[in-house]
Amino acid sequence: MQIIDPRTGMPMRAASSTPHTETGAAPASSASPFIVDIDMHNFQQVVLEGSMQGAVMLVSWMPGHPDCAPLMQSLEKIANEYQGAFTLARLNIEEQQQIAMQLRVQQVPDVKLIVQGQMYGQFQGSQPEHKLREWLGQFLEAPESAEGDLKGQAEAALAAGDTATAQALYQQWIETAPEDPAPRIGLASVLVATHALEDAEQVLASLSEEDQATPDARAVKARLTFARQAPTPEEIAALGDADDLTSRTQRALRAIADGQYDEGLESLLSVMKADRAHDDGAARKLLIQVFEALGNDHPLTLQYRRRMFALLY
Repeated sequence: MQIIDPRTGMPMRAASSTPHTETGAAPASSASPFIVDIDMHNFQQVVLEGSMQGAVMLVSWMPGHPDCAPLMQSLEKIANEYQGAFTLARLNIEEQQQIAMQLRVQQVPDVKLIVQGQMYGQFQGSQPEHKLREWLGQFLEAPESAEGDLKGQAEAALAAGDTATAQALYQQWIETAPEDPAPRIGLASVLVATHALEDAEQVLASLSEEDQATPDARAVKARLTFARQAPTPEEIAALGDADDLTSRTQRALRAIADGQYDEGLESLLSVMKADRAHDDGAARKLLIQVFEALGNDHPLTLQYRRRMFALLY
């Protein structure tokens, strides 16, 4: 998409490599050097000429619109985090109706990412902050952030078995990114690991239906389901070195409840390979339960269901 000069109705081209300042041009927002309010005087300088030097996010908005205020707040936060990797150009369509007409803005909020005078991406309507970050991440590399640090620290703590620290970090991450499902899924994972199953269920229930359907959320939900069936760690310890098929099945169930899917699924396959009919086909039934819990498209489902069928047929 070419950018149209609202004063002439013609496609605009960069006048020079050095932007000029016109008399009466609206100044950039005093709150940030990366945020500019657009009008007839600075449109060419900021949007077209600016896009020749870096990305410009042109946001058409309207005061009082219920979707605009939260979106603008999120975009302003992100623009400041990106520290000039893109310019946030705000177009108030009530005040700048001529520009809005030339751009054919039909719905607000309307967001366009422009590079070299061409539109690289666009969406309309409101989006939660984590979706905005995902969308922008398709075009620009995200800067390191406090949220990224919290994510890495929480995952490292959980991997090291320090569940108390991991839980505190995930809760802190939730406070900094309340709309992002990732820290809630991480917190639910910690709660399952510490056998706080009711709390884990409440955290998962707080996710939207869309977020509950993601592979990560379904994996934690599967762990929650099997944690209710699995032997306790003390009961597993009591098995000692026993390697009969029933003991293998019990260890597999505990491994799945602890999120060690590969270990658990491999054990169930080994039971099937030794005796498919053992305990009325318990290993096969558990495998099918895991696949249903994870979802048909989950990578583990695709991998291990194929291997299960190979043993059956």
